[in-house]
Amino acid sequence: MRSRAFVAPAVWALLLVAVVGTAGAQSQRDEQFYYPGGFNWQFLATYPEAARLFNAFDYGHAVLYERLYTRQNRIGPELEEEYRYLTNDLLVRPPRFAVAEEVIMPAYAKLAWRAKMMFDWAHILHRQIYDAYADQRLTPLQRDSLIERLTDYYLSNRRYAFTDKPKSMALMDEQYFSQTFRKAHPKFNGLIWAYHWLQIGLYEPFIEGQTRTERKAGVQATVARFWSMLDDPPSRMPKVMPMTSAVAPKFSTAHPRAAVIFDNLHMMHDIISDILTADTIPHRLKGEVINRQLDKLQDPSRDVISMDEWRKMADHMGGVDAMGGVAAELVQAVRAPVTSNTSDNAENVHDVGPKPDSGAAPTPDDRQEPEPGDSVSHQH
Repeated sequence: MRSRAFVAPAVWALLLVAVVGTAGAQSQRDEQFYYPGGFNWQFLATYPEAARLFNAFDYGHAVLYERLYTRQNRIGPELEEEYRYLTNDLLVRPPRFAVAEEVIMPAYAKLAWRAKMMFDWAHILHRQIYDAYADQRLTPLQRDSLIERLTDYYLSNRRYAFTDKPKSMALMDEQYFSQTFRKAHPKFNGLIWAYHWLQIGLYEPFIEGQTRTERKAGVQATVARFWSMLDDPPSRMPKVMPMTSAVAPKFSTAHPRAAVIFDNLHMMHDIISDILTADTIPHRLKGEVINRQLDKLQDPSRDVISMDEWRKMADHMGGVDAMGGVAAELVQAVRAPVTSNTSDNAENVHDVGPKPDSGAAPTPDDRQEPEPGDSVSHQH
């Protein structure tokens, strides 16, 4: 039986030093910092029911790569156990603070440090754009200008930035190792695609919503859609990789460079899962193959499609409904006159999270914040 345990910060620090020290022999370590500004952390402060899910997503990606790389032939039962832990525990009560991924995936971090850093850098861009949208002090013009500056800042780190040129889906679907993960583990793959749908879909409520109440309701409806995808898995999960241009068309129109970056990021997530799963790639060569694929996703001159082709890609992949649907439609669906018991400051609603009859849903009183310094872990 798997149980959840919180580890003291000092213990995490010692573990992290050990992991980074060991991995230091493999490649140079460096840090990446947020673009400075008073807008930072506004998303967590105002929309914690959505923001904290991303800490759980980070754990989900990290544990997936570690298991795929280290367990190989024993992977099936372990991924099933991790899936249950994620959907019944960690996503229900996500950690308040970001997890130390190197502790969760020590072997993978040593194998593919560059990939880990590239994912971290793109995830920072994701989070800072949420913060820009959540800052009520910014006018739409100021907000859009800030998002473009954030994108410039992201791209200035040439070592770890994905290109802002749209890449051919052949990189994800037509290489000799392609589609191995989704075929072997469709439920966990669907969970990853549901993550990615939410990551890009959450931008639309901030553009579509005309008032703070509408934006709040739109965020809650988008999170609720994510939870609905986890019912009867994998039947309600995305059938193909969600494309930002289709799921978040207004965001993609306003900020096409960022939208392309996120599609390239999500494509690379799939590529790495396939590389780690494919038995056609010797275990000792997986890191080398990952690095070659990263080269392709950073190169603005190869495997590139036009922006028009990128915008139409969803139609060639089966349509936006197969990707989870257009997020803006959720905002339109919840738009209604404000009633006397509606508050702009409400932080939680009963329909965000798993359904009560799932046995996993906490009541509002059960949703306790971890104490500062708490981290998340679990044991066999």
